[in-house]
Amino acid sequence: MVIRWLRDQRGSVALGPTLRRDPWWLEIVPTIALLGGFTIYATWAALQNAHYFAAPYLSPFYSPCLSETCAHVSLPLVGRWWTLSPAFLVLWIPLGLRGTCYYYRKAYYRAFFWAPPACAVPDRPKTYTGETRAPWLVQNLHRYFFWLSIVVVAFLWWDALMAFRFPTGLGIGVGTLVLSVNATLLSLFTFSCHSCRHICGGAVDVLSRSPRRRGLWRFVTRLNERHGAIGWASLVGVGLADLYVRLVSMGVIADVRIF
Repeated sequence: MVIRWLRDQRGSVALGPTLRRDPWWLEIVPTIALLGGFTIYATWAALQNAHYFAAPYLSPFYSPCLSETCAHVSLPLVGRWWTLSPAFLVLWIPLGLRGTCYYYRKAYYRAFFWAPPACAVPDRPKTYTGETRAPWLVQNLHRYFFWLSIVVVAFLWWDALMAFRFPTGLGIGVGTLVLSVNATLLSLFTFSCHSCRHICGGAVDVLSRSPRRRGLWRFVTRLNERHGAIGWASLVGVGLADLYVRLVSMGVIADVRIF
């Protein structure tokens, strides 16, 4: 037995201290490092309100472009009634999708709240109320964040297409590839989520009677099986994409033209 069961005064079964001798905490260290590091960087990048556009590249943290400083302005609102960074008008949607994602809930519940920190290790919280109280009620909005994220993904693909248009004409640079890969990873993350899988086949009682829905459901299910790995890859990818555009805009590095 890897755990020890104890009985309290009422005779009910309670989980006692773990007897695991392996370094079980190593499982949550990468989660703390990646999620914690990304949160710090994304907050810092959003507060900068600068160096998010280097023609023809737009940082995904600021997409769609809401500032008149961008060449391909989508909705030029900033500077008229909004004085903060335009990233705050955008980031709440992808962060809402990622924060309410079923996979990420498991990841940060374990890593930051110790509920539970690992298999066969007792929970740190003394009580558990599930997602029935604030602020955890927000988790139930995951399906709505999914629909909003589709709009954001569409803008990211638009930005990726615009990354082929240089002042001298059509071309391909390293930034073009970076934004294209980022749009691909975020698309895979969005359309591999559990809400998308449910929309494709969850409301059908007999999938065999709906071959198109069945085929779509099976495709999304294959993606959903890798949702966790895709989630981490897209998290790192979007951070690196913003960093690349930022460094090019600051003149720290020069974008290399491939074609």
